[in-house]
Amino acid sequence: MKKTGWIVAALVLGVAGAVGYSQWQNRARGLPDGLIQANGRLEGDSVLIAGKYPGRLAEVRAHEGDAVTSGQVVAVLASDEVTARLHAAQAAVASARAQKDRAAAASAQAGKDAARFADLLARGSVDRMHAEQMQLAAVSARTVLQQADQQISQADAARREAQAVLDELTLKAPSGGVVVNRLREPGEVVAAGAGVVELVDLNKLYLKVYVPENQIGKVRLGLPAQLHTDAFPDQVFEARVTHIGSKAEFTPKEVQTPDERVKLVYAVKLSLSANPGFRLTPGLPADAVIRWKDDVPWQAPHW
Repeated sequence: MKKTGWIVAALVLGVAGAVGYSQWQNRARGLPDGLIQANGRLEGDSVLIAGKYPGRLAEVRAHEGDAVTSGQVVAVLASDEVTARLHAAQAAVASARAQKDRAAAASAQAGKDAARFADLLARGSVDRMHAEQMQLAAVSARTVLQQADQQISQADAARREAQAVLDELTLKAPSGGVVVNRLREPGEVVAAGAGVVELVDLNKLYLKVYVPENQIGKVRLGLPAQLHTDAFPDQVFEARVTHIGSKAEFTPKEVQTPDERVKLVYAVKLSLSANPGFRLTPGLPADAVIRWKDDVPWQAPHW
């Protein structure tokens, strides 16, 4: 009887162990066939806001973490040289216009004199030489007027060029986003092309995840994905596969995998379809579920 009892107990323990192992296997597998789970941190393509021309940084209006809109002024550079060029060009335009006014008046008067002498010549009141001299004077006055117009055009072109350079010293955000780095401070002399503020477009965030080598063959460009975050547990964010790494790499230390024995993984980029209210920001950790079988219902990831 004792021997029979031991046998029964062993069988019960064996069955319990098998059930437990089966449950552990199901949990280890994570999600059903058709879904792949992964995790990572949200990233975004950064934009470096820099000036085309050198200058002294007069002010920086954006701080790290600030949300900015497209066209918003984030920094202003100052250049005494450019300002002086603009003032000189403005003065040249004013001088050229004054010269034109005088030339226009002289040309109008010369035209009247030429017409009057032509009439007198027709009446025989003046000789042909004097009439021709007045005609030449009228032609010369019109030439001076044309030259005055050209001087205005040249001076105005120099003014517009100086103004354009001055406008470029006002740095504006090319798109809406969040400031991730403030690289310079007021008073610093900034070279042409040197970054002042680094911006990330919150409309174009993506999650970079790593898919195990034995599952990467199921992942295709355009596959739908759903992102889950601890920060917003009640909201699911839609995404799509927009890039698949071509080379395998070792699993990064900060990335979890359902099977710790998996060493080789492929980087996969999941681009967000939308970021309502700009709730998601770069650096936020997130879990993802990629669906490669359309008939499999979505499930939340579980590790």
